[in-house]
This record gives sequence, structure tokens and C-alpha cells, in this order.
Amino acid sequence: MTEVDALSESNQFPVWVEDNAEIIAKRESLSGDKSVDVTIVGGGFSGLWTAYYLLRNNSTLRVLIIEKQYCGFGASGRNGGWCKGSVAGSLNRYAKYSSPELVTKLQRAMFDAVDEVGNVIMKEDINCGFEKSGVVRLARNKPQSHRQFDEVKRARSMGLEPEIIDLLGKDEARTILNATDIESAIFFSPAATLNPLRLVQGLASAVERLGGQIAEATEVTEIKGTRITTTHGSVDSEIVVFATEAYTRNLKGKRRDYIPAYSRMIATEPLTKHLLDEMKLSKGIAFSDDRYSVIYGTLTEDNRVAFGGRGTPIYQFGSRISPDAESDEKSHLNVYRTLVDFFPQLEGTTVTHRWGGVLAIPRNWLPGLRFDIETRTGVLGGYVGSGVASANLAGRTMADLILNRKTSRTLLPWVGNRSKKWELEPLRSIGVLSSGSILKFADTYETITGRTAKTANLVSKLIKGS
Repeated sequence: MTEVDALSESNQFPVWVEDNAEIIAKRESLSGDKSVDVTIVGGGFSGLWTAYYLLRNNSTLRVLIIEKQYCGFGASGRNGGWCKGSVAGSLNRYAKYSSPELVTKLQRAMFDAVDEVGNVIMKEDINCGFEKSGVVRLARNKPQSHRQFDEVKRARSMGLEPEIIDLLGKDEARTILNATDIESAIFFSPAATLNPLRLVQGLASAVERLGGQIAEATEVTEIKGTRITTTHGSVDSEIVVFATEAYTRNLKGKRRDYIPAYSRMIATEPLTKHLLDEMKLSKGIAFSDDRYSVIYGTLTEDNRVAFGGRGTPIYQFGSRISPDAESDEKSHLNVYRTLVDFFPQLEGTTVTHRWGGVLAIPRNWLPGLRFDIETRTGVLGGYVGSGVASANLAGRTMADLILNRKTSRTLLPWVGNRSKKWELEPLRSIGVLSSGSILKFADTYETITGRTAKTANLVSKLIKGS
């Protein structure tokens, strides 16, 4: 079977949709004009967690979520099924306008967010296959291994224990994951895997049980202060929260707030026990390696490998979002080749699903949230692909800010973070696409030569601010 044959019959939608088709896109649109206390634009994790914690803390609030498609249509229902307690971007950048102590508190709050997600899943009886087993990130050449050594050394200097992050030798790493070319690995324990679309849908149902309203298939056409006009009526609110992530580019005047960056995924047919034993791949473990071009994988509940990466093209001119780019066959072939390079045993394995989606990257690469008391508007997001746990912490914090509750969360350094806008085109495209090409070349260079690619180090430092 050729690579093209392996993908030829694949469904072009997320594997997570497979057992959720009967529950998605079933909610009604907005019906006429309304007045509410809080309107949340966006029915993904950010919007749903904000609504959930608002209603948990004040059951009398009238909370409305407006979603253009259905809850989980965007990155929340298309991601790799990781729930990882890590901070995207650079801790050093947060420290520059706060303090090392507050950055450490942010980091630990993110660790705790994974457990909080698990607690809500149990409390609300959401069947989404949540398993907290950590993530193993392999080093598959010498430069990657050197970077891992430095990373763990920095973690120790920040007081992070081996129980949280630990460096593994190649033999120990191979007992967790039998991939090719292992030099070392980092094991990071505050991480779980799950079916993200089932979590989205379960959370949406929990919000409704708490008294929240959700209007799907309702597009926002105009925003004036806290009055929102949609395709199915207008809403007057005391407070408006924007939880639109990469789709923020569709809002007037917001096109340059984030870059919508493409990530693409595949899912294999269910694998045999013999094959899984050979790969030493077990449920609950998330896996990746330390290349510059991000990849990520996990094992689904029905024993498929779900695997993805930031395949090219990562960005479209003018921050355009299109279904054609999400289903780009060349990109999916590259993802498949990377998976087979990881696990040669999977060569010829049929790919049953392939899909893509966009994640939001702010100009400073730092996720954040803010609430303006004067305009009565809030915004949260920019998770750079690490939003499942981050959105939980952000949603809880946004609820605190709206309810004027002073908590340890409202003091964290990502609160109030406001990134400058991305450059105008064509500078935006030139910068993003050239950086992506440099990093991709660097991965190849390091694999072939075993030497660190200095240009990639420079680009990575510019991106991460470290």
C-alpha cells in the first residue's frame, strides 16, 4: 500500500466526531431579541468554562453563549486530545512585567487546571475518556537531547520536582514508548488525554443544566458596545465576553489580533494488541518529540493513533481560514510520513480520518485574558495550541473578574496581558512563513548532522522570548 493509498478513503472530519454525530449541532438558533446579564461570543472551551464558573458562583445570572456553528466546531473539538498543564510562550516574558514568584504560581495553577478539568468531568458525569498519565516528549537526535537537559536544569532551578518533570535516559524512555532514534526523553506528569469533543458537549450540557442558554448556528454581524446584532436577533447585555480564539479574525477590527495557524491531524484504523505491544503505546499517554516543528499524538479509546503537527502551509495570506487548507492532502501526507518515521510498524496502516483546524497565536506568543470595567467587555485566548487546560484556568479567572472576586487567580501574570497587533500584510505572511520554513529546515539539519541549528535557535528565541 502506498502513502496515498493509506489516506485515499479517509473521512475528512475529526475522529472525535465519529461517536458524537447525534449530539452536535442540535441546539436552536437565537430566536428574536433578548436582554441578558452576560453574553459570551464563542462556544468552545473558553466560552463554556467562563459560563460554567459564572453560573456555579451565581446561579441567578442570565448567561447566553452565541456560537456561529456548533459548540466545539473550532479548535476545542478538533485538537489532539491533550489536556496539558503547561504555559504556552515564554515564562521569561511574563516575568519581565511581573515577578519570578508570580510566574511560578501561574505554572502551578496550570498544573492544577488539569486536575480541575478531571474533577468537573467526574462531578458532571461527562464520559470523555479522561486519563491522567502524563506526556513523554522524546529527543531523537543529539541537539534535542541537549535542549532537554537544559530544560530540566531550568525546571529544577524554579523548584519543579522530578515528580512533575523528569529527564529519562534512552532505555527508560523506550519502556514507555518504543519509537525510533531515542536519545532521551522528558516525562511531564501534569497531563491527561481525552476525547475533546465529548468534553465540549458535556460541558455545554452542564452549562444548560445550570440555567445557561446556548444559541448555535447564530452569527454575530455587528457589535456596538455591549449590544450584539446577529443573524437571528439582537442581544443587549450588561457584559460581553469574546471567546473566539482564531476566529477573532472574523470580527470587525480584530483581524490582526491573532494569527490563525493551521494544525493538521490524522487517525489510524484501530490497531491490534500485538502492534500496540510492539510500540509500547498505552492509553492515557500523550507523546511528541523535541523538534522545532510541533508534533503530538495519543491513543484513542478504540485503539487508533491520533497524530498531528503544524504542517505547511501553516498560514494563509490575510489570516484567511478555509476548509481547503484544513484538508490539504500534501500536509496530511507529511503528517503520515512523520508518524511512520516515529513508528515504522505503522507503514501501510490505513488512515480513517484526516482533518485540520486553526489555533490562535498572539503577536507576543503569550496567552492571556482581561476584563475592562469601563467598557464591560472581556477577552480571553491566544493559547498557541495548548488550550484545553489553559481555557479552564482562563475561564475560571474571567468569572472571578466579572464577579469582582479577588482571588489568587486574578493576580496571575497573564491577567491583563495585551499583545500588540500583528504586522500588516504582506509583512505578516513573509514573517510567519519564512520562520516556519527556517524551523522545518533546522529539524532536517539537526537530524542529518547531529549539530544544533543556530538559525533555528535564534528564531525560537525570538518567538519564545527566552
